[in-house]
Amino acid sequence: MYFRKISVALLGLALGAAPALAKKEPKFEQAHQLTPEQAALVQRAIAREKVLIKNIQQRTPLVETYIQDTRPDLKLYQVPVSDTYMLSRVDFGKGFFDKGYAARTDANKEKKGFFKASLESMSGLGKALGLGKSGVAYNSVGFTDMMFVDPTTFDENHYVFSYVRREFLGAVRTWVFDVHPKVAGPGRFYGRVWIEDQDGNIVRFNGTFTNSTNEDSKSLFFHFDSWRANVQPDLWLPAAVYVEESQRSESDKTLGLKAQTHFWGYSLKLPTRESENVNISVEDAEDKSTDSQDVSPQQAAHEWVRQAEDNVIDRLVQAGLVAPITPDGFEQKTLDQIVINLAVPNNLAFTSPVHCRILLTDTIEATTVGNTILLSKGLIDTMPLHEATLASVISVQLAHIALGHHIDTRYAFNDRLLFPDESTFRKINMYHTDHDDEEAVKAAQGYLEASMYKDELPKAGLYWVQLADRGKVLKALNSPRLGDSLLRPDGTPWMKQLAASAPKLNWDDLTQVPAQPLGSWLKTDPWDDRVHQLNAKVFAPMNPRDKMPLEVTPIYFRLQRYTADATAPQTAPAAQPAADPAQTPAQTPAPQQQPQAPTAPAPTGTAQAPQAP
Repeated sequence: MYFRKISVALLGLALGAAPALAKKEPKFEQAHQLTPEQAALVQRAIAREKVLIKNIQQRTPLVETYIQDTRPDLKLYQVPVSDTYMLSRVDFGKGFFDKGYAARTDANKEKKGFFKASLESMSGLGKALGLGKSGVAYNSVGFTDMMFVDPTTFDENHYVFSYVRREFLGAVRTWVFDVHPKVAGPGRFYGRVWIEDQDGNIVRFNGTFTNSTNEDSKSLFFHFDSWRANVQPDLWLPAAVYVEESQRSESDKTLGLKAQTHFWGYSLKLPTRESENVNISVEDAEDKSTDSQDVSPQQAAHEWVRQAEDNVIDRLVQAGLVAPITPDGFEQKTLDQIVINLAVPNNLAFTSPVHCRILLTDTIEATTVGNTILLSKGLIDTMPLHEATLASVISVQLAHIALGHHIDTRYAFNDRLLFPDESTFRKINMYHTDHDDEEAVKAAQGYLEASMYKDELPKAGLYWVQLADRGKVLKALNSPRLGDSLLRPDGTPWMKQLAASAPKLNWDDLTQVPAQPLGSWLKTDPWDDRVHQLNAKVFAPMNPRDKMPLEVTPIYFRLQRYTADATAPQTAPAAQPAADPAQTPAQTPAPQQQPQAPTAPAPTGTAQAPQAP
């Protein structure tokens, strides 16, 4: 395996030429010899790392990296000033091969200058994005490399191990060791590892890479905190990485960065690496063999749209971009109920039920595919714990469906969907035109005013105001890959009437939380791509710095060991800042045996949506 050397070289190019470092003696010495028990655990960890690498070589996971560049702020400590987004599928079978999900090139969206999707940030090895005067560039390979401690030379001949303590990470007991290189080489790890005591798997490692045995050379590399999850029996795989630098380069000490990298899609069934086609399979198809009625032309037209819808949704699931349905999950319990709460008072009689699905990316976007509403994970994650805010976004997509703004029916022919996964954004057009968006937001405003959410609309409008305020610098986060942005080409909210009804943003008002940090609602199972709600405590902000709207935050998992009857993924991030301090204790679920997530306020409407004759 030679990909560590490749990525180190790329990262070196990305960071620019550095002055030669003076040769110094290593500053680290082993404080105490390891006991036989500690030494045996280290040897097991070294052996398990080789097993992990062999397992990963058989997979081609999706890797999403989102980076925010930051500057110091007197009131808020740090604020984002720009951002970068990368999504790739990584193939470790032949070295370290990274295929970026290429951005769409449709003419309608390309002319939107404010949110023009960056083609370079999604291509090949990822965009090397130079920012400001620092000349620093980012490369997706460098961030993906942080899923490994050292894939080629992680052993006692190249590293010194020093025992620190025992520590629980959630329900998993670990032994903590400091690890330092004793032989110089490209990409040596310098930091700390957590080894679980049952099988000797490294479940977390925290530090940086270096080219020498001296800690002063670490300035060339970012510091990171890498976590793994027990996704299957006896199988721990990388789940997420957090990167942080308060000073990103010597040339600009005021510019820092925060980044999250997430891995999922380990169990996706893929074609052979040489193949450029993907077979389409329809899951959970509805059996209509007992229907005896004839089909009218109008029904046939709706069925044709539905066939295109089924083909596209199935293709997006196979590409690792849409979460499979979780029985009795967040989509059915919360999102679909909001659809009913909007449809009933507005007498929207659809020919078939409208359901919601979740797009797994962090980009903030939404769209419709037939009678399916797609909301991105990043969109849901950044919303306050306030049902009316969710309803304000769903209402726009519901209006698109009611107004007949459906997906191109050419996808009813599934041969049009036979293309590599990395071409999905370019090959499937699911955005709406500006004209369609204008019609939809007008209808959506009416739906909201006739619904149970009418008295909560000013509060819901705060999210749209906050999105527009931070959208000035977080352009990558607001650049849709498949669907529609919530912001117009000029950066103002599409739901401008709703935003106009909202109070003014006030950082000092701790009861006002217009938006949350990324990752505040949902978690993705890295094995099967299903989404689950977090089961984290909800805290009211104690100061303006606690709000962090739309921001990247550190990652911390309450690790759990895999159990066959588990219905949720084995990692649950710790508590995030609160969304709505007015929430009552009854609205936050009590802890259960298997961690789940803080639930949204339960939709209060129970009426059934009207059906078309």
